[in-house]
Amino acid sequence: MATRSALINVMVRAAEKAAKGLVRDFGEVEHLQVSRKGPADFVSNADLKAEKILREELQKARPEFGFLMEESGASKGSDATARWIVDPLDGTTNFLHGLPHWAISIALEKSGEIVAGVVYEPIGDQIFWAEKGQGTFVNHQRLRVSERRRLEDCLLATGIPFKGRGDHAGFLGEAEAVMKEVAGIRRFGSAALDLAYVAAGRFDGYWERGLAPWDCAAGALMVTEAGGFVGEIGGGRNPVFGGTILATNAHLQVPLTKLLSSATPRPPIVKA
Repeated sequence: MATRSALINVMVRAAEKAAKGLVRDFGEVEHLQVSRKGPADFVSNADLKAEKILREELQKARPEFGFLMEESGASKGSDATARWIVDPLDGTTNFLHGLPHWAISIALEKSGEIVAGVVYEPIGDQIFWAEKGQGTFVNHQRLRVSERRRLEDCLLATGIPFKGRGDHAGFLGEAEAVMKEVAGIRRFGSAALDLAYVAAGRFDGYWERGLAPWDCAAGALMVTEAGGFVGEIGGGRNPVFGGTILATNAHLQVPLTKLLSSATPRPPIVKA
């Protein structure tokens, strides 16, 4: 049985405390106060309450660390080398529609490197966690990426750009190129869980554009610690802050990179 470090325990306790309110709000989702940050970018009082609890719990345990949080932005701590990167509710649209696929994501960045991550999926009570050099786990089970080598056997995940954001034609071109070659593509609506699922071998790969650091910081570490590859879609090596991500097992990195780079944007459909 895997033993979690004191650091991981701090992160798990914070996630579990914030999750209690989220699960309660999920049961009352029709009555939540919801506003819009953008054309299809919802924020609810559930997000805000969860973020407040996470900040309080993490600050209590490590008062010198700074924060980068989805709702409240960046704030520095007395230790300029360390900060928490937090998404209090990844999969907000799912949450607000009563779909039980959402998670809390917490990562620790030290000196520009992600060194620990927790993704907690409260409805299924799955705690994914990873620490640099220590591997990736779900609850107490060790995880490894899949070993599939042939694209035709592979199940991939992706994210579709929201209304008013992202390159829809470019995405359609990529999806068309990929789905001709693989067993299937899924769009579940939580980048943090998509990456955790790659680490668990449930998905063989995942790609998405337009991500923020809090979407993918914890999950990216999980994939690498589970023996996988994580990079930017165009070949860069800074996926957490580069805005695009490709996560796969080692066998699929090259063929998926080639597929995505060969994609041509589909022209928009013009209604008569």
